[in-house]
Amino acid sequence: MTATDPDRYAVAGNPIAHSRSPLIHTQFAQQTGQAMVYERLLCPLDDFSATLTRFAQAGAKGCNVTVPFKFEAFEMAARRTPRAELAQAANTLRFDAAADGGWLADNTDGVGLVRDITVNAGMTLAGARVLLLGAGGASAGVLGPLIEARPAEIVVANRTADKAQTLVDRHADWAREHGVHLSARSLQEPGQAYDVFINGTAASLSGGGIPVGPEVLKPGGLALDMMYGPAAQAFLDWARAHGAVARDGLGMLVEQAAESFALWRGVRPDTAPVLAAMRALVDGTAAH
Repeated sequence: MTATDPDRYAVAGNPIAHSRSPLIHTQFAQQTGQAMVYERLLCPLDDFSATLTRFAQAGAKGCNVTVPFKFEAFEMAARRTPRAELAQAANTLRFDAAADGGWLADNTDGVGLVRDITVNAGMTLAGARVLLLGAGGASAGVLGPLIEARPAEIVVANRTADKAQTLVDRHADWAREHGVHLSARSLQEPGQAYDVFINGTAASLSGGGIPVGPEVLKPGGLALDMMYGPAAQAFLDWARAHGAVARDGLGMLVEQAAESFALWRGVRPDTAPVLAAMRALVDGTAAH
């Protein structure tokens, strides 16, 4: 690389060909005048660490990390932000030099989700009852910022109850500090009539259907799937059929990307025009 080459970034995962992150970050860079390129990095399931290390050693400045490597990315970093520590998972890495402390891990998923719900969707989280479905990397990344938004209650429901309880236990002090009642439940008894229902499982991606019944929905409440595009369509149809306001994860994707971009570049892009452009693109794709 030469001094005039643009800085390199990527989204690392497996699979990765479907990712819209390169288009989002390209629009952010154009909007803010940043000299950077952003690509997709396919990582073999058994070779994530080595693949990412080679990318960094080639002069890259950072990356986003998607399924299934968020826990591994966290372990690779020399330094972690408090929200990454709480999640024990990272979706953003900045390849700082060893002299500057080494790689920095962050998790921007939760702040992206909260911003999409409160700003883009105009829903109030403060005082609400929230059901978070799943206890994997996606849910781990968003639980801390959800608590920070001070809903009255958050229930984490998961197929493996012990995994949900472990996630709840790790966030118990944070929940007490913010006055949030936090508990774990099974999928068989998730509770009823939540103001906000968030699907953080991979059920939509795998076509596995919605693993809870419509009793979790409150008429006029928000039902959000972290997936977007065709993968989320069955969830959106189900939520609307039962009287909820349905939303996919595209806004969360754009908002978490903006948070990563700010960490890397020191400037925050305007997400509204990028989200509008991505919505037109994704909806058009889904329609065809």
